[in-house]
Amino acid sequence: MNFNLSDVKGVGKKEDTLKEAGIDSVEKLANANIDELTTLKGIGKATAEKLVENAKNLLNESTKDDSAELIKEEAIEKKEEEKAQEELKKLEEKKEKLQGKEVEEGDFILIKITGRTQKGTIFRVSSEEDAKKAGIYDENKAKQGMYTPEFVIVGKPGFLNEGLTEFIKEMKYFEKRSVRIPPSKAYGKRDPQKIERIGIAKFRRLNEGKNPEIGQEFVKQTQGQMQRGTVTNVVQGRVIIDYNHPLAGQSVDYNLEIIDKIDDFNEKIEYFMINKGIPAENISDFQVSYIPKNKTLEITIPKMFLFQNLTYLKFGLAMDLQSHMAEEIDDVKFIEVYEKIPLTPTPSESIMQKVEDFNKGEEKEGEN
Repeated sequence: MNFNLSDVKGVGKKEDTLKEAGIDSVEKLANANIDELTTLKGIGKATAEKLVENAKNLLNESTKDDSAELIKEEAIEKKEEEKAQEELKKLEEKKEKLQGKEVEEGDFILIKITGRTQKGTIFRVSSEEDAKKAGIYDENKAKQGMYTPEFVIVGKPGFLNEGLTEFIKEMKYFEKRSVRIPPSKAYGKRDPQKIERIGIAKFRRLNEGKNPEIGQEFVKQTQGQMQRGTVTNVVQGRVIIDYNHPLAGQSVDYNLEIIDKIDDFNEKIEYFMINKGIPAENISDFQVSYIPKNKTLEITIPKMFLFQNLTYLKFGLAMDLQSHMAEEIDDVKFIEVYEKIPLTPTPSESIMQKVEDFNKGEEKEGEN
């Protein structure tokens, strides 16, 4: 803690005199020679001794405070380290128990995936380190949790493509395997019906007045569903948009490793929330309560998300929880709390409040 010379008891108006003599800090005053101090204007021996003593006391108090703070910080760090060690021990015990064990239908798992095209281009990884090595790292995607292990329920559709869904049912925990998935069970065959040609003028209207750029993503809504395509060419005044998946028609190679099994009830819910697009760092902001009696899950939406359109997210999350955790969850309730905003008082209300406060003050003075 840093102190000013004026913080020393008894310095007062003598501060300028001390500074002129080169004593411009509490430390210098605490180490000052008593006899030298008495040569300064207005400082006698008793005063000099008191000033030096007060400076030393102030520094000692500061040292005690810093020591107490340091001890407190060390205790917190020790506690956090012990907690981390305990978690690590649990993970090691869990890994030892799962090592070599075959996965079972319905297991909630985390799996590391590296996906490559047949030309060797990596398009999917499960860690930021691998993404950087492959040259596909994107900071915005990292913030969205793109480079993390995949949350999957063994044997259930909707998490991985058909080929991977079938393949992982034959895997064991912490086993590393490779597989090639054919187009029919990966991203499908290329469908000529999914290639659209539209005039440039119409494209501009649908693209906020901007001209087409080859390779740009284009999104349109058809019958209530969003379709994502890529502008592949512009020919004779027409824009060619391909709505096939970029990997459609290709066999895809994968490296796989199942790295964990999720058994905890709350942890499962957290992964479903992340799977629906809620950032991992915001999960703790959602208050989740479970009522076993009627198998109801209540999720309170945090303030920061109240004014976002979460309709599809809430519907999708509820459907996932009711489908995949049907034995524990029947109903999912989303709670939104809008706190009352204090109203600004009108001019007349403000004046009346001031009069009332003034009268109360007069009454107190009269009592005294």
